[in-house]
Amino acid sequence: MEYVYAALILNESGEEINEDNVTEVLEAAGVDVEESRVKALVAALEDVDIEEAVETAAAAPAPAAGGASGEVETADEEDEAADEAEDEADEAEEADEGDDDEEASGEGLGNLFG
Repeated sequence: MEYVYAALILNESGEEINEDNVTEVLEAAGVDVEESRVKALVAALEDVDIEEAVETAAAAPAPAAGGASGEVETADEEDEAADEAEDEADEAEEADEGDDDEEASGEGLGNLFG
């Protein structure tokens, strides 16, 4: 999850989302950085318009009535989606390096934001 947050921080600050910048943000936060995960994230975000993805996610309808428990479930669902996106990115990195793998990891990250 920290990797996605690093990309969002870079995007918000107007910095380029590249391997060096993501690594610097993660190291500044005290995260033990895995180079393969950084590469997978950068590759997955290559064709993603983060601003559009964030706006789409923000415009999603709120969960049905249920009070605080509904909010907790939404946070859990978001954590699960982020974990799945990270897992897909890791799997793509472990597989042969190719265009098909980059597209697959990009689709998983797209699901995270939209």
